[in-house]
Amino acid sequence: MNVYDFDGTIFPSDCSIGFCFWCMKRRPGLWFTFFPKAVRNLILRKMGKMPEYLMQRKFFGYLTRIDDFDEQIERYWDKNEKRIAPWYLAQKRPDDLIISASPTCIIEPVARRLGVRFVATDFDREYGVFLDNMMYAKEKARYILDHGFPVIENFYSDSLADTPLALCAEKAHLVINKASTVIDWPDLDAETMDAVRKKIDTGWSIHLKEQ
Repeated sequence: MNVYDFDGTIFPSDCSIGFCFWCMKRRPGLWFTFFPKAVRNLILRKMGKMPEYLMQRKFFGYLTRIDDFDEQIERYWDKNEKRIAPWYLAQKRPDDLIISASPTCIIEPVARRLGVRFVATDFDREYGVFLDNMMYAKEKARYILDHGFPVIENFYSDSLADTPLALCAEKAHLVINKASTVIDWPDLDAETMDAVRKKIDTGWSIHLKEQ
């Protein structure tokens, strides 16, 4: 079984942010009722005054305002499915597993189109709350271990925050250059591992400089 992160790994950008802008283009009122608050929350997060999970929950809140969500998400993927990385499509297998911090309601349609399994963040669009922990960093590894998945042959991610899951795989690969280039997962010395742990604990992704 091969396991893949989604945003920045087999898809070149963050689909939750992309779908947000898609919706704001079609619901201009969101630019005034939602976007300023989202920017404010991001600033508070960077200042350390708001935890990651709360910032993300408030951001995903735009999903509660899309009355025709089912139609819009299918239209979004109609346009953006073609952006899936060619290298992934060339090696896709039926037993692949996508594991993503993006909401299930956004990931499910594209996973269905690809014909692969997926695990994502369980977000309730009606009430605007998480139904479980965000599928991020250590939570990905915990989910895999708790649910008794078979051996992971290869794991792919664009972020060193996914090191806990990378360590569960027989082979790990880092994806760089906007989902276009796959390299070996770097050997992390003690100092770098400490930095990774700190970044994971604070909820920020860590990326190598694109080459």
